[in-house]
Amino acid sequence: MKNVFRRKTAVISMAAVVALSTLGLGYNSMTEAKNKKNEPTNVIMMVMDGTSAGATTLARWYKGENLALDEIVVGGVRTHSAESAITDSAPAATALATGNKSNDKIVGLLPALVNTPGVEAVDPEDAFKPVANVLEGAKLQGKATGIIATSEIQHATPAGFSSHATHRSNYQDIAEQQVYQEIDVVLGGGKESLLPGTTKNSRVDGEDLTKVLGEKEYDFVETRDELLNSNSNKIWGSFASSDLAYDFDRKATGNHEPTLAEMTKKAIGTLSTDEDGFFLFVEGSKVDWAAHSNDPVGIISEVLAFDDAVHEALEFAKKDGNTMVIAVSDHGNSGITMGNLNTNSSYPATPVSAYIDPLKKASMTIEGALKQLKDDLSNMKEVAELYGLDNLTEAEIKALKESKSLKADMTKMLANRANIGFTTGGHTGEDVFLYAYGPSKPSGLIDNTDIAKTMASFLGFDLNEITDKLFVNAREAFEDKGYQTRIDVTDEHNPVFIAEKNNIRIELPVNKNVAHVTKKNQSYTKTLDGVTVYNDKDFYISESALDLSK
Repeated sequence: MKNVFRRKTAVISMAAVVALSTLGLGYNSMTEAKNKKNEPTNVIMMVMDGTSAGATTLARWYKGENLALDEIVVGGVRTHSAESAITDSAPAATALATGNKSNDKIVGLLPALVNTPGVEAVDPEDAFKPVANVLEGAKLQGKATGIIATSEIQHATPAGFSSHATHRSNYQDIAEQQVYQEIDVVLGGGKESLLPGTTKNSRVDGEDLTKVLGEKEYDFVETRDELLNSNSNKIWGSFASSDLAYDFDRKATGNHEPTLAEMTKKAIGTLSTDEDGFFLFVEGSKVDWAAHSNDPVGIISEVLAFDDAVHEALEFAKKDGNTMVIAVSDHGNSGITMGNLNTNSSYPATPVSAYIDPLKKASMTIEGALKQLKDDLSNMKEVAELYGLDNLTEAEIKALKESKSLKADMTKMLANRANIGFTTGGHTGEDVFLYAYGPSKPSGLIDNTDIAKTMASFLGFDLNEITDKLFVNAREAFEDKGYQTRIDVTDEHNPVFIAEKNNIRIELPVNKNVAHVTKKNQSYTKTLDGVTVYNDKDFYISESALDLSK
């Protein structure tokens, strides 16, 4: 009877959770840590990208016991963007990190278009103006900072917590800003965007950012063992050229990459030595990717990997007593359901095993399995079995070999066997669960922009004030001081803002936190409080850059 009660508790409805948390009777009210006064505050912000409630439900049944997330469910989150009921990851990350709605593909900038009911309009003059994120505010407070992702670290969601770009695909700008933000711990994929080369996301500006990291005294690590053995307080882990492997595939192949939980634990251990506290962002990136592919095995793989990371965060937070942990999805994806057309009339008598047992047969995700497929397709039967598709008939094997959309056909076949439904291969617009723990945690049904404001308040700063400090319109500010200004695009990949007056020349290169100053034929380089951002129209600089004009 005890296990039945625990299972029922784990699947408490969002409506009930919101009602309880609003009344101050949150699910974890009996286990909540107490705030320790006079100690530094910390925030661990965790995002499972593209995860609908159907995904976490399926993962729980697959695991056969409660998730770590279940202990801390406290409400729900609205996810719409400034222009749509269904958001892209870039404006979703911008909302979560800065407290501002934005437009499709935009990272860390205000929107140009606002047509969603209830979203406040933006002055046209402020369109695409950069706005500060919580990580930047934490840095100005003297706190240690970190970002983690299982995708490229330059991908939309980690980018939203560390950079500002007119398009999420601008990995060149995002990578450079991340390096010059001088974040203490950066762990994930995306090595390609740190190096010059000819591949899709390699650098076209000729800069080798790994050398810059060396100059900044990072321990640059590329394997699980190197990460776990590092004793540095500045670590940059680049474990793959692009994204990291799905967790199930990593286990099956025994590759050298760390798990999301291992990266989270290592980052917490490193950042928590800072006497001023820390801010850490963690993303389980590839739930979203699996959902786009309608791959239930990939979804389960990454929800469970993310949940292991949540466990690590909670272990620390419970001992520390002054750490806020927030976990949330940035949006839904795929409309995944337990139940499809197969169960239209049979659902009252369909046991859990009918959904889970077919999925348990898979040892790899669809991505991992297809990587094992030979060019001549001679091992199609064996590859299908890796994905849980056993007992295929000769006709089914022949159909797979002749398929023009093999990935989609295999995922459809497994989903049908497991009675799993999907409504789309894209994002969805439903509210998502809010998970939170620690002092001052948010609860109830809230907007995604409220999360950024809650974190900032707990960490002791106002995001609007941080924006004013970090993002001053360079042309307007310098010209008010009598300077002549121009944007030098001699090197099209590295535009530079230049301000000149009498015998003073100030050069501010894009995406960096440095200024090159010449006064009376004496030149020097000054480190600034934040990175210089160019939105293809205006340069935005920190107040510390403007101070050089005195």
